[in-house]
Amino acid sequence: MTIALDDSAGLRAPVDWASAEMKARRKSRYAADTRLKFYGLTAISMAIGFLLILFSSLVLTGYKAFVQTMVTVEIRLDPEQVNRDDIFNAPWRTIVQSALADLEPGLDQADRRQFLQIFTPNAQFLVRDRVIANPDMIGRTVSFTFPLADPLDQLAKGEVDRSLPEDRRRVNDKQIGWYDGLNERGLISQPFNTGLFLNADSRFPELAGLAGAISGSFWALLVCFLLSFPAGIAAAIYLEEFAPKNRITDLIEVNINNLAAVPSVVFGLLGLAVFLGLFGLPRSAPLVGGMVLALMTLPTIIIVTRASLKSVPSSIREAALGIGASKHETIIHHILPLSMPTILTGTIIGLAQALGETAPLLLIGMNAFITSPTTGVLEASTALPTQIFIWADSPERGFVARTSAAILVLLGFLLAMNAIAIFLRQRFERRW
Repeated sequence: MTIALDDSAGLRAPVDWASAEMKARRKSRYAADTRLKFYGLTAISMAIGFLLILFSSLVLTGYKAFVQTMVTVEIRLDPEQVNRDDIFNAPWRTIVQSALADLEPGLDQADRRQFLQIFTPNAQFLVRDRVIANPDMIGRTVSFTFPLADPLDQLAKGEVDRSLPEDRRRVNDKQIGWYDGLNERGLISQPFNTGLFLNADSRFPELAGLAGAISGSFWALLVCFLLSFPAGIAAAIYLEEFAPKNRITDLIEVNINNLAAVPSVVFGLLGLAVFLGLFGLPRSAPLVGGMVLALMTLPTIIIVTRASLKSVPSSIREAALGIGASKHETIIHHILPLSMPTILTGTIIGLAQALGETAPLLLIGMNAFITSPTTGVLEASTALPTQIFIWADSPERGFVARTSAAILVLLGFLLAMNAIAIFLRQRFERRW
């Protein structure tokens, strides 16, 4: 097909769309489209592939931490040894070790010591705490269940090669034999590891849990939200609705946009110098962690809030002003409620990003060894990402699986927060 244009008007020569040249051009453009589509699909495939590799690696490494090898032992709580009025100071070590030794009677002193090493060294404290919680156990024979030591837990999970020479294993042949004997007698079990969520950190992998890190992250995020949410909305309303358009407000706007892209470690250094060095706030406290995370999240909330305020149609603002509402009444009663779903969505995404930050929390000391969950914002604490950092740096093999499990828990929290953000956006979003 040929389209003839008016040459007399000086536009251009007629185009013969059926010519070989035009066919070649069309073929070249179609080929470019195909290549661009291929590049896009390749990029998406690579991203999905790497994501699958990441999740597969984490699941294959970490799923074993969600179960724990336990032993069941019958312990006689003799009232002559355990005084109801002084349960805490009873000879728990002797009571528990005697009960454990009865599982393999007739051992000499050296073998008895090796046999007791297959159980967690903190078994007496687990028994003591349970009796303190329920003193009615005194005078009875009670069945207690507590973890095996980490080397035996690794053996039960297939992480120890029995065919290796004895000097290249963390468990010797006698301990493997005692473990197999207990297993044949039905005293060994592998229930779901509730201690991973209910216990605080420990230097023994079989007892280490995430309760302290989860509570620390909760308090830090609470402080972060309480500081950054109202401050971010107030700053955005002023900049968008009240601030004069001059060089100063332009400079502030540019710096807010730049702060959103500043590496998080810079905010950590700022918190270290100002909150700890200048104000003398307690080190390792969720209060300081939340304040540093609030500084990091604040630019994101301001940017999202300003964009949300802009998205409200001007007719709503003009209608409110037209019926006599003041400017602040228009903003508080009409503009802000209509833009709140988008603001909440951006805030949740900002908090989810803050939940996974490690560098600023390390700089202010939230990587302390904490053996009990935090109950306030001024107590020393750790957080989920820093707990992962600590476990990843631990030499014990049991912490390898726990590190991957902790990453899965952190990813679960991040996915849950993003799911809430998506729900809020779809539930309350209005299309103009």
